[in-house]
Amino acid sequence: MNKTRVYQAIAIAIPFLFFALLESGLRVFDYGREMPLFIAAPQAKNSSAPAYLLPRPDVVKRYFPEGSAAPSVTIETNFFLKNKPANALRLVVQGGSTAAGFPFGYGASIAGMLDYRLKQSFPDRTVEVINTALAAVNSYTVLDFVDEIIEQQPDAVLIYAGHNEYLGILGVGSAYTAANSPAATLLYLKLKNSRIFQLLQNTYWQFTQAANIGKKPKNAQRSRTFMSKVAKHKNIPFGSELYEAGLAQFDNNISLVIAKYQASGIPVFISSIASNLADQAPFSSSKQGANSYYETGRVLMSKGDYQQAKQAFIKARNHDLLRFRAPSAINDIIVNLAKKESVYFVDANQALTQAAEHGIIGNSLMLEHLHPTIKGYFVIADSFYQVLDKSNVIGKFPRNITTAEAEQDLPVFDAEIYWGKAKIAGLMADYPFTDKPKKVQLPIAKTPSDRLGLSAYRKKIGWLTIATENLNYGKKHDQALYVKSAKLLGDAMPFDAVHNYRAGIALIEQKQFAQAPRYLKRAIAANNSNVNYQLALSHAYLEQGKLQQALPWLESVLKLAPDNATAIKILPQVKAHLAKR
Repeated sequence: MNKTRVYQAIAIAIPFLFFALLESGLRVFDYGREMPLFIAAPQAKNSSAPAYLLPRPDVVKRYFPEGSAAPSVTIETNFFLKNKPANALRLVVQGGSTAAGFPFGYGASIAGMLDYRLKQSFPDRTVEVINTALAAVNSYTVLDFVDEIIEQQPDAVLIYAGHNEYLGILGVGSAYTAANSPAATLLYLKLKNSRIFQLLQNTYWQFTQAANIGKKPKNAQRSRTFMSKVAKHKNIPFGSELYEAGLAQFDNNISLVIAKYQASGIPVFISSIASNLADQAPFSSSKQGANSYYETGRVLMSKGDYQQAKQAFIKARNHDLLRFRAPSAINDIIVNLAKKESVYFVDANQALTQAAEHGIIGNSLMLEHLHPTIKGYFVIADSFYQVLDKSNVIGKFPRNITTAEAEQDLPVFDAEIYWGKAKIAGLMADYPFTDKPKKVQLPIAKTPSDRLGLSAYRKKIGWLTIATENLNYGKKHDQALYVKSAKLLGDAMPFDAVHNYRAGIALIEQKQFAQAPRYLKRAIAANNSNVNYQLALSHAYLEQGKLQQALPWLESVLKLAPDNATAIKILPQVKAHLAKR
């Protein structure tokens, strides 16, 4: 190699070396931040519980400069084991606010309802249905999370998404956008963890803030809803360039999502999405557009011509200029994507249609434009459950929990229902449901549960208080509520010995012996020297006739407490029965 080529190589290398050193230097001096999707759960002192992870609640901040006002949307806390057990059934849910269970929370979400039901279907497996969905995000966030989700080795991924392609974070019509083209946005997602990029982003943001000093926010912007602030493009006509861009964005991003999961051997269950047709007028309309279709639908419905009314309502939604609801074309894309290998189609939209009065989705299943009622959320989760069962992807269900059985025992408290309705009242007191912010008219709190929900809405209490109040009430007055509360507290805090022991004992008392070991094993994992926990577990196994599983726990009891009368009496009987086999 001659000197000229050496000098050329050095000249080319110098900029790369400079940026590499700058990046390293910024990291050494702890500039910038990492915003991983999953973080370690705090470990309690004197606990032998295994390590747990949880989705980072404020992960949405990764899309905004440090110090800027990111939307106040979070992922509700849900824990899962850091090291996936060999027998584990681990599913991950992705999507936006509907997938996350808004406004009711994790219990009403796809993840919450499936986790509660699948634990009953698979009593002998560790079941973890992890929610990574959060409000205001779209297919860019679904794509952005994929690599981190793959690291957690899910057995399948469940997707319910598509409403936020236009006005969600990074959407084509959103005020919260990072770039003006799909390629640039994808590049932004790749660069956002670079410290050099963060330095440039933060510097630019500081300059824009300095330029706005002295400017007061109009109409008390800080206190207004996300929906009132997100729409940059309030008029996106059907078939326009921006309209088509939103469809292409969803198609391209979810295709990339599926390809990544396919490459890792992870099946995908993707659902059609639904919205309120009969009882949600268009947010914005041209003179002969969406409003005309909607009024036609109302007239046809009043005449009993429900099929034609439904078609008119669909046209009204599709031509709504303010695109908070996905057009039908999004579902067409989902149907097409579901034809790919190892992808399974869940038709939640059709299930909701069948459950709706006259076959037209309205207020009986939707709270406003697209967030379901508790009944609506159950229908969506049930749709996923049925397809999971039929697909055999996660194995044969040892016990199928029927739709009727599951609907009688939902992982949601009455106080959460009031809490959710109060949130909706706040949402609908602002744009786009009204031109100007109005005073929030909360539902009347008639019952003790309502009053608990009102306290939660006012941020005086949280979910743990609601669950504990229901536990205490149920213990005295409602055994089914007591068992549900005990289970939900154990599931919410899987590393807590007391909560899980209580759940196990409650299940034993109700003769639900197959369900008890899950909770008692967790209690033992958190406190492996407690004799009562181990005796309870052996009892649950003996009641099922599982002598071999009970044997080691009885032996362990005698190691910890050699004079334990119960173990001394039962252990020889168990050994004698096993010897006869």
